[in-house]
Amino acid sequence: MDTSASLGSAIGWFVAIVVAIPLLLWMVKRSPMGARLGVAGATAPMRSVSQLALGTQQKLVTVEVGQGEERRWLVLGVAPGGVTLVYTLTPQEAAPAPGPATPAEGFQQLLDRLKNTGGGSRAA
Repeated sequence: MDTSASLGSAIGWFVAIVVAIPLLLWMVKRSPMGARLGVAGATAPMRSVSQLALGTQQKLVTVEVGQGEERRWLVLGVAPGGVTLVYTLTPQEAAPAPGPATPAEGFQQLLDRLKNTGGGSRAA
């Protein structure tokens, strides 16, 4: 048996395997199986519903996550130190109307609305 032929064959198989690994990962990532396994890039839809500036670096953001019956609106407090879940709401059909002129008025309206709605649950 010729050693140069077997060396060439081994190198050929090695290159084929190295090329096949990223190709297979790319295919799994885009398949329905990848979504069930939670592979990066196969996430559930998320959209921004509204945001309200409370100061120069703080704001309240409402995002919609999930699909169908599992769809929820999350009210998030966003600041340089991190993101905090403030409240969870059942989704509404239309996005809220544009907010008021000042952040203080907007925060007061948000608090009033959260107190008066029974559709949400307090975050733990």
